[in-house]
Amino acid sequence: MNKNMGTIDRTVRVIAALAVGILILTGTLTGALAIILGVLAVVFVLTSVVSFCPLYALINLSTRKKEGAK
Repeated sequence: MNKNMGTIDRTVRVIAALAVGILILTGTLTGALAIILGVLAVVFVLTSVVSFCPLYALINLSTRKKEGAK
């Protein structure tokens, strides 16, 4: 499992997950939408922690800088 997520990508995902979490906790998001976005937020955090996105791997995409690149 090669890392395929860059720092900016990981940061944006964590911020989005935090925003969804806050909206759910404050009651702004409820019902099925809250469940779906909550699951997506958990996936965002997990993929950010391991720096690997399975969807990116499927489509051969990487937001990570190449080693040795400036």
